[in-house]
Amino acid sequence: MKHIIALSSVLISLAVAAVSIQSPVRPVKQQTAERPNIVLILADDLGYSDAGCYGGEINTPNLDYLAKNGLRFTQFYNTSRCCPTRASLLTGLYNHQAGIGKMTEAENRPGYLGHLGENTVTLAEVLKTAGYHTGMTGKWHVSNTIVQKDPKDQLAWLNHQKDFGDFSPLAQYPTSRGFDRFFGTIWGVIDFFDPFSLVSGTKPITKVPGNYYHTDAITDSAVNYINGWKKSDQPFFLYVAHNAPHWPLQARPEDIAKYKDTYKKGWDAIREARYKKMVRIGLLDPATTKLPPPQRAKKNWEDNPDKEWDAHAMAVHSAMVDRMDQGIGKIIAALRKTGKLDNTLIVFLSDNGASPENAAAYGAGFDRASETRAGIPVVYATKKQVLPGPQTTYASIGADWANVANTPYQFWKAESYEGGVNTPMIAFWPAGMKAKKGGFSDHRGHVMDFMKTFAELSGARYPTAYKGRRIAPTTGESLVPAFRGRLAGGHQNLFNEHFGARYVRSGNWKLVAAARDTTWRLFDLAKDRTEQHDVSATHPAKAKELQALWQNWARTHQVFPKPGR
Repeated sequence: MKHIIALSSVLISLAVAAVSIQSPVRPVKQQTAERPNIVLILADDLGYSDAGCYGGEINTPNLDYLAKNGLRFTQFYNTSRCCPTRASLLTGLYNHQAGIGKMTEAENRPGYLGHLGENTVTLAEVLKTAGYHTGMTGKWHVSNTIVQKDPKDQLAWLNHQKDFGDFSPLAQYPTSRGFDRFFGTIWGVIDFFDPFSLVSGTKPITKVPGNYYHTDAITDSAVNYINGWKKSDQPFFLYVAHNAPHWPLQARPEDIAKYKDTYKKGWDAIREARYKKMVRIGLLDPATTKLPPPQRAKKNWEDNPDKEWDAHAMAVHSAMVDRMDQGIGKIIAALRKTGKLDNTLIVFLSDNGASPENAAAYGAGFDRASETRAGIPVVYATKKQVLPGPQTTYASIGADWANVANTPYQFWKAESYEGGVNTPMIAFWPAGMKAKKGGFSDHRGHVMDFMKTFAELSGARYPTAYKGRRIAPTTGESLVPAFRGRLAGGHQNLFNEHFGARYVRSGNWKLVAAARDTTWRLFDLAKDRTEQHDVSATHPAKAKELQALWQNWARTHQVFPKPGR
């Protein structure tokens, strides 16, 4: 039966969202003040240089505040796409080990379950054993999606015209994996003004207010949780998983207006300005990180017949980031008002590089509606015939702007080059951060490191078994030495694979192959951070050594590489 939640305002909806399953926690002997609250904020498809504190022109004063008073990482890695990164982040494992080697479709192979496997335990489950409150708002995207066999039924479901029940098996929902509270979407892609798969706990929210915008709802629900915990002596873990700025390009008009003229300069001008700013603020060393030629179509901006549309598209992307940053400001304010800010570790990062996809070309179906709830058709702007921004349009920034968003790196989401896997990451913790405020860290980190880091800070123990299940040992390393300002290198070896794209990094050597070009290429990142000069011909022994490392990792981490890879 449908759960009809009549909502007259976003605040009312979020108050309802705060009601959830409460699980008992174990008392711990440690003093609460010694263990930080933890707020983990994840952006979706945010480019490496989009935020102001990473070189961008987008107005992000709240991220800039966290960076100025915290630590920015320059070599922090994701797994190149949404759900695999979330699987790794939540479990402390490589994503194949956790069961999500591709997407959320179920396959009969351990590395490709499409959901978190029985061998995993989540950050929330581990932190609960140390007495933490746990809450999540936003995008889950680590459970098997339930899809209707008839495409017409699927569209009717996406269009809010029919109800077919749960969006994934309830045993795979966040509240079944350690989160006391959850407000957000079970699936990945959403309509920001009326999202599909929206739930409070496990209850579908079947109606939203007319002024609803999902980024705001994620924020307001997170603030609601913080306020609800203000009188508790127990610390809390809050996971804020934004959908922004993932396509479709949809934003509030007042935010778009801020950037209406910003991108009329074109791709190259913005990219070069970002690079110069990154050098100026000390994020990049121009001697080792040179700006490569742009990866875009042969036409230059002046000859681009779609200048107006393209400039507007990037304005909408920026508006989505801007609105997310406004929400982060609200979270910071709530922590300050409740007296929790000083002893709260806030971590911010992106799940992968900016996306080159032409989302309009996908058309309606699977997770993309064909019309609004009111029956107004959604225009998939395959010919850039309508400007993006409102609910009734569907588009993305495309490869040209993705290359700009990932400045100075090459490639983008889904690839294993730095533009796909190197993420901006900020750590802020006034009471516990000993590293230089506003500084940069070259510590080689990975999203799987949060498990070991948070366990260390909370006093929790990562288990060998949980609820009768054997748990795979974590492959992460602690980030605490970097927080303390120690010169720790981080991972000596790191690996990735996603739809054929793959890399192995050993020290400063990186062997990488693209999804559509399976040729291994070798780069010395100590001299060439932007992967411009393939040195495999002059260092064949090193290339062979790294290829063997990757093959061994693939065999032992459920990757199942194809012959010859």
